[in-house]
Amino acid sequence: MSVLNDPTLIRQEYADESGLAARMAAQRTATGPDPYAVTFEAVNECEPSLVLEVGSGRGELAERIKNELGARVVAVDQSDRMVELTAARGVEAIVGDVEDLPFRDGIFDCAVAAWMLYHARDVNRALRELRRVLRPDGRLVAATSSERNLGELWQLVGEIGAPANGFTVENAEGALLRQFTIVERRDVRGTVTFADREAAHRHISAVPTRGHLADRLPHLDRPLQASRYVAVFVCEP
Repeated sequence: MSVLNDPTLIRQEYADESGLAARMAAQRTATGPDPYAVTFEAVNECEPSLVLEVGSGRGELAERIKNELGARVVAVDQSDRMVELTAARGVEAIVGDVEDLPFRDGIFDCAVAAWMLYHARDVNRALRELRRVLRPDGRLVAATSSERNLGELWQLVGEIGAPANGFTVENAEGALLRQFTIVERRDVRGTVTFADREAAHRHISAVPTRGHLADRLPHLDRPLQASRYVAVFVCEP
């Protein structure tokens, strides 16, 4: 069974941006706070000069931090394509692994890991590395999804919620407290609406470990509203 921290799956999934774009498309119907805005504000609060983002994806958040906060941002991603897209936004970006960061100790004011730590083969090692490269008074901002995120959608295909493996809203705090003294959880709730079966099918098909379940979807005679539940963790020494 494929898992979200399978290196082969990660390379295949992020070789281009199509799957990520398909998953993000559903957020256009979202209600409630924007979780990326909550993440951005947590970074803004510490007034950083030097920020590390691991798993930068297409680079939207890194670009916003750079442009709106005037911080120097360094982005790291395992995918050549994601690094290319991030660099095209004017952000310093390199190919690298959160479990073996190519930086010296204690140099970043803030590190951001938004919806990516469930891709780490060893979450504890990844968190140790993030703690290592932060200043003694630095901050980690980590975001992830609940095991029940979009539960109404996933229940239609026999699952509980969106996959997040070893780093979910429910279990992240324990892992974070092994490396940080203060861990504050900021819950972000709302809804996402899938207009019809085609929209729901498209979303499930784009989830790396569960795309094969999309054909299990029954007919939908009305839009499906699913509960969105994610959280942003603000961590300090």
